[in-house]
Amino acid sequence: MIYPSFIHEGGIIGICAPSAGVGRKLEDFDCSIAWLNKQGYQTYETANVRINDPRGGTAEQRGAELNSLFADDDIDVIMCAAGGDFLDEMIPYADFDLMAQHPKWLYGLSDPTGLLFPYTCMCDVATIYGCNAGSYDIDPLPEYLEGQATYLRGECAPQHSWTHHVSDPFADELDMSEETVFGSNVDAIHTSGRCIGGCVDVLKDLIGTRFDHAKEFVDRYSEDGTIWYFDNFCLSAECLYRTFLQFRYAGWFEHTKAVIISRTAIPSSETGMSYEEAIERAFSDIPVLYNADLGHMPPTMAMINGAIMNLDFEKNEYEISFQMK
Repeated sequence: MIYPSFIHEGGIIGICAPSAGVGRKLEDFDCSIAWLNKQGYQTYETANVRINDPRGGTAEQRGAELNSLFADDDIDVIMCAAGGDFLDEMIPYADFDLMAQHPKWLYGLSDPTGLLFPYTCMCDVATIYGCNAGSYDIDPLPEYLEGQATYLRGECAPQHSWTHHVSDPFADELDMSEETVFGSNVDAIHTSGRCIGGCVDVLKDLIGTRFDHAKEFVDRYSEDGTIWYFDNFCLSAECLYRTFLQFRYAGWFEHTKAVIISRTAIPSSETGMSYEEAIERAFSDIPVLYNADLGHMPPTMAMINGAIMNLDFEKNEYEISFQMK
């Protein structure tokens, strides 16, 4: 596994928009950029970052702008501007050969899964799922985001679960007053394995495509085993269950030590199936932790795709840490 160099004070964060542009929320985005600058980082934006459109330019433009950041030796790390819905269109224009030749940390959340996941699985380069460049717009910045930000400079301390979370991820105020109860099909999980995953809404669309190298990844690291994490934005309980079955049929869950699943931002069901039933049916033979602190329902943790994750869960709390080896 290749671990790119982390950024140092004065280093440059390259920002592109492989999914949506940020034009509809420029004031918030500027607040986020200002916070990054206060941490001692310079920022460089590609031409289409500030487009007010659910697409940050044409598919070709988005691919070219991403590639330009990897080719530019002055750029230290790369962050996706925002999530969205249409990153899949630009994946064919991402030059994974170029990305492999110039390995850099690539950060993103939600739709950018469509880049992070194949980059790690195809090119064997670690990536970080947790924040987009526009994520640091909350004043004061909550502790969980402060913790994630330390990963930019390689200070990857163990992350601990939280006792409360938001009930509405779309509220104007960050109200983390909802008591958290984690779910699991076992009493405790103490294991380690290669971390891999992302937004399950996006991952499902990669199954069987030329960007699906999951089976190669899990086989390559079969001795380490794998810990999958899945951030569910809005898949219904039934769709989530069927998606996990698809992953299993495609060989993704071979050599799996454990699975971590987020809270669902927009829950729904067509038949009355609960998320608990969907998850525990899908993973009757694999330890699973769900309602976890990751993804779209703050507080959330940073996940290093490709690194060794150590997971310790027991008595409604858990800790994860990463080893870069």
